[in-house]
Amino acid sequence: MKYSFKIKTLGVALMAVSILSSCTSDFDKINTDPNSLTEDQLDPTLAGPSFASAIYAGIHNGSYSSPGVDDQGTWGIATGILSSTFIHYLNCGYGTERNAFVNGYEGRGWTRFYTVAVPALNNAIKASEGNAEALAILKIWKVFMYNQMVDAYGPIPYTEADNKKEKVPYDSVEFIYEDFFKLLDEANATLSSASVATVASFQPNDRLYAGNVANWRVFGNSLRLRLALRISDIQPDKAKTQAEAAVAAGVMQTNEQGAFFKASNITPNNLNMIVNSWGYTMTASMESILVGYNDPRLAKWFAPIDTGVYRGQPVGGLEDQFGTTKFSAFNNDVMGNGAAGNLSESKNIEVFMASENYFSRAEGALNGWNMGGSAQSLYEEGIRMSLRQWGITDTATINAYVAGNTLPVLPNVLTVYPTLDLKDIPVKLPVAWSAAVASQRTQIAVQKYLAIFPESWESWADLRRSDAKVIYAPLNTDNNDAGVGKSLMKRIIYTTNEYSSNKDAVTDGIVKLKGPDTGGTKLWWDTK
Repeated sequence: MKYSFKIKTLGVALMAVSILSSCTSDFDKINTDPNSLTEDQLDPTLAGPSFASAIYAGIHNGSYSSPGVDDQGTWGIATGILSSTFIHYLNCGYGTERNAFVNGYEGRGWTRFYTVAVPALNNAIKASEGNAEALAILKIWKVFMYNQMVDAYGPIPYTEADNKKEKVPYDSVEFIYEDFFKLLDEANATLSSASVATVASFQPNDRLYAGNVANWRVFGNSLRLRLALRISDIQPDKAKTQAEAAVAAGVMQTNEQGAFFKASNITPNNLNMIVNSWGYTMTASMESILVGYNDPRLAKWFAPIDTGVYRGQPVGGLEDQFGTTKFSAFNNDVMGNGAAGNLSESKNIEVFMASENYFSRAEGALNGWNMGGSAQSLYEEGIRMSLRQWGITDTATINAYVAGNTLPVLPNVLTVYPTLDLKDIPVKLPVAWSAAVASQRTQIAVQKYLAIFPESWESWADLRRSDAKVIYAPLNTDNNDAGVGKSLMKRIIYTTNEYSSNKDAVTDGIVKLKGPDTGGTKLWWDTK
């Protein structure tokens, strides 16, 4: 694992920090070669810039301003070609849409995480020693960024990550989750009794909440609710306790409390930079739901191929199967590069939306948990919250959608290719709240799937946990491993480099995985 952990100086991490931090005033104080700095030279002035790098790299974005450290291709591969493709948020045209791991794509996100995000986070922690509120916020961010990785790969280096050794052990998913809840409990206790409203060392560099203690506390409790639901099948009693504690302590209730990374010219929104230039398109699954529901977010997210006509591309098509057939691109005004070519520098990055909490609470209410409201009222408020987030504010439009009884439709592509295996529409329920509990759970899953868009890491994990039928199966598969085929991918395989440089550890990690290192092995919390 030499590429991930043998970092004897702060060179790589500080290079990333100096480039990725949107405010460079702190770095104006550094007059020495960053490659010559060692850990004992860290001081509180580096806490904010290091945290800035940990946030940006922790959401798998990279800057074109940092050659040799990272670039926007990290999002395109780690998120676009993997998680976003698996759950049909977009169609990528690469082998992963047929559930194949090709060209080592599984390694891009892993490498950038452990060479940029992890060292930066650890540097921020070291530079924040003695600052209780700063350390509490860093605990919350540690849980967030590691949670995405453990839910994607399974057992991973965690306790000893960035230990500067060649061999780095893997921790089990169960162990890591146990530590997640411990860290979130500690963070909430510290921030709930904080004597300051803002962590000054983070304020200039934190592009999520500018060091605001109250907002970070709400973020941490929202994250605790998310993780509680994740373990609800494997540890139902603990899930109930943690979920109720999170809601009682306070989770996001308004879009203003949501976490949106403020993009800039040095920390651009990678999705906006590349979705259209890489040829990503709307999927048949998204089209079926959005068009069928007359969803007002449709026109915000995607562009019609003709006046009022949308066409989503089926996931899993064979190479060149659809020839020159036109499919809906991402809407340039909202999601793409934009006419002025600078939306990637001004369109903020969705990290954690408030609407998710309402759907999580709605499902918790169905579980018999005290979520501060009925399942129906929470479900409907989650929809309203998401619509308002995307600029849909007309009350009549929102109410009509919430009460809508239309159903998802057959994809438009069938008018061109009528024999495609798309006749069995996955979602067979309207938006309007159903009477049967089983149907209600599916409705929550569908609306949560839409509300989390385009943040695919969490949506992928949630679909695996719930097993709700929301998307079509791929048309074809290149992966016949047990548990894969045309089903939803269960995890990402370990990188080739791990087998060559950290073999004993990755072998132990597979033992802890309790299944082969394939995309078909379910994670500890995925019991259905």
